[in-house]
Amino acid sequence: WYQRRVRGGKRVVCLMQLPSGLLLVTGPYNINGVPLRRVDLAYVIATSTKVELPALPDSLTDSLFKRKAKPTKNEKEMFVENTTEEPKISAEKIALQKEDDALVVPAVKSVDMLQ
Repeated sequence: WYQRRVRGGKRVVCLMQLPSGLLLVTGPYNINGVPLRRVDLAYVIATSTKVELPALPDSLTDSLFKRKAKPTKNEKEMFVENTTEEPKISAEKIALQKEDDALVVPAVKSVDMLQ
């Protein structure tokens, strides 16, 4: 179980523990709408259900989830309306999500308790 923010209370598959100590989880996205996410262990309730996963891509690292730093504002810019665009999901992340779902969905469907 994954209990945090918008996607809280969803059942997810834990893919691996990243070097930073966070867990990498996914829904898979096309089953319950949870994308690849890094989650702190405190927000996860582990169950005894096990899923045999194939080898995952090496590109699943902490650096994939890093955000670009926002530029700092000086005093004059502080009171000007902010017209920044919302961050968009890169094509690389979308392709990685599809690749990951293609590996995880058959493994999830092979477990009776997850159907």
